[in-house]
Amino acid sequence: MKRLSLSVIGLYLGILAAFSQTQKLPDTAYKPRKLELEEANFVSSYYSQHGNNSAVTGGIGTEKLNDFSNTFELKLHRWDKKNRKHTYDFELGIDHYTSASSDLVDLKANSSASHADTRFYPSANLTIENEQKGSSFGGGLSTSYEFDYFSLGGTINFAQKTRNRSGEFSGKLFGYLDNVKLVYPTELRTGNQAQRGDEYGSAARNTFGASLSYSQIVNQRLQLAFLLDLIHQDGYLGLPFHRVYFTNGTEKVENLPASRLKIPVGFRANYFLGDFLVLRAYYRYYKDDWGLSAHTASLETSVKFSPFLSCTPFYRYYAQTAVEYFAGYQLHKTTDTYYTSNYDLSAFSSSFYGAGIRLTPPKGVFGVEKINMLELRYGHYSRTNGMNSDIVSLNLRFR
Repeated sequence: MKRLSLSVIGLYLGILAAFSQTQKLPDTAYKPRKLELEEANFVSSYYSQHGNNSAVTGGIGTEKLNDFSNTFELKLHRWDKKNRKHTYDFELGIDHYTSASSDLVDLKANSSASHADTRFYPSANLTIENEQKGSSFGGGLSTSYEFDYFSLGGTINFAQKTRNRSGEFSGKLFGYLDNVKLVYPTELRTGNQAQRGDEYGSAARNTFGASLSYSQIVNQRLQLAFLLDLIHQDGYLGLPFHRVYFTNGTEKVENLPASRLKIPVGFRANYFLGDFLVLRAYYRYYKDDWGLSAHTASLETSVKFSPFLSCTPFYRYYAQTAVEYFAGYQLHKTTDTYYTSNYDLSAFSSSFYGAGIRLTPPKGVFGVEKINMLELRYGHYSRTNGMNSDIVSLNLRFR
């Protein structure tokens, strides 16, 4: 039941990865064909959230949530007879959370089965790169499971460098087939659900999209990228345990349209001020057919105190308008066709800021040669509607 603004975790852990500073030239030398370890990464994070606009209780009430997440990634590679590099990327993620708002699916329970859950999300990807031609293609499969949600996803990706290797066009097609367990608030359950509470129906949700990007090395200091996404969703796009209270005091489960088209357009720039300072800027405009539009702007710097120690402070500003179907507690009319009191779909602005410390000692972290990188990051997120969160993460890289 964890659908409560936890996207900030992904925003934090994946914030603005830097481009490579130098362009790699094709290497036609013979390479061994056996499978070898490229790197392994372990990321652990703790996330804590507070607020008073829970969609579970109709736009009012606690949003308190704690999440402990662990992800392990393993990258292997080999070269085939045509001297193409095959990269195998395996990832396993496990999240465990406790949520005061989800616990209120049953308003009378002090502690119900909804108050905590564990999510598993493994994935596997293959990329085949032809360094001589400057091209690559690949694909992957992923799945995600928790008590009330199951998702199966697939991707196909490709990339092609320009003739002089200073630019690259890349694209990705993706699709996710989701199944939502219809866990209604206890007072709105009927039939077997009302009698025993353990027989739930389900509904499908599908997401299909394409991501396109073009990156360009302008000179030794400046690198640019242009980004475009097209995303279409259909099926059950609300959540069955989100209550809505109307002006006459009646109550229903939120009801949203069965389709949604999203179009984000973005721009990224990396500027190298020298060997010890890098600026990374990002802007994105988002628009969908539910009436929501949004602007995102962020800036991150990477300051090197030495070849082995760097600091990465960052700031991200976000502002959005509300969807057409949003209204707060007891503000919806009974004549409304669609309705939600989920404040993730309201008008608000937010700030997200923090910093990271990265260590890459030549003899390995803590003297262990196989651990060649340690990164510790902290971020604070705040919204104008009162929701706040904090996250701290640890990343260890093995080679």
